[in-house]
Amino acid sequence: MSTPRKQTAALFVDRSCQAWIVRDADGTLWKLPPGDNPWHRRQPFSPTEETILEPVPAHYKGLLGIPV
Repeated sequence: MSTPRKQTAALFVDRSCQAWIVRDADGTLWKLPPGDNPWHRRQPFSPTEETILEPVPAHYKGLLGIPV
């Protein structure tokens, strides 16, 4: 019997605007501002044609305050 996996946030960097982008468990994209506690100050993000999202290793989530 397999246990269902809990979905977690995925972390990306947007090379077009040099910002951290997070996709939460619901699939919503968020842009993290620079500075302290970026996850608590996140802003909705809508990709454009110029958006270039590159995956970032999960161990960076803790540095940005993203819930794991």
